[in-house]
Amino acid sequence: MIAVYDADGHPVGSADRATVYREGRWHASAGVLVRSGDGERIYVHRRTDTKMVFAGMHDCLAGGVVEPGESPANTAVRELAEELGITVLAAGAAPRPLARVSWDGRWQGRPMRCHLFAYELRYDGPIRHQPEEIADGWWWTDAQLRAHLSDPEWPFVPDTRVFVDDLLT
Repeated sequence: MIAVYDADGHPVGSADRATVYREGRWHASAGVLVRSGDGERIYVHRRTDTKMVFAGMHDCLAGGVVEPGESPANTAVRELAEELGITVLAAGAAPRPLARVSWDGRWQGRPMRCHLFAYELRYDGPIRHQPEEIADGWWWTDAQLRAHLSDPEWPFVPDTRVFVDDLLT
């Protein structure tokens, strides 16, 4: 089950993930941009080919959907630990809020509507991928990521692609 939101970004209930995606219901996710401690590099990863949405695509946000009764900030902390093995204790701080953006797009011919709550975390410790979700990962500078993003054919998660320029320095 995941939280269902209205178009204005307020939680209004819950539904199973497949129904939300199939029917294009508004939902919310939290994504964390992980930067090196000096801010010079971003952690970029490739999603596994078995993910329900955006399988095999690249992303620079660790994150996932908000569960019923969960705040986006708690989702960000939970997803960091699940996907990259980064805990708030290990990082020494919680992710800081960056922005909230809404994406009303299409995925595989169906509407995809999501409110994304973006956060940033500075971190230099070890990263441990959750094998069911992350196939590979590496550190890139903003310039390296921008160079790849300049190719519209590069398989990058479309909702992150919409606003990633606003997150890069």
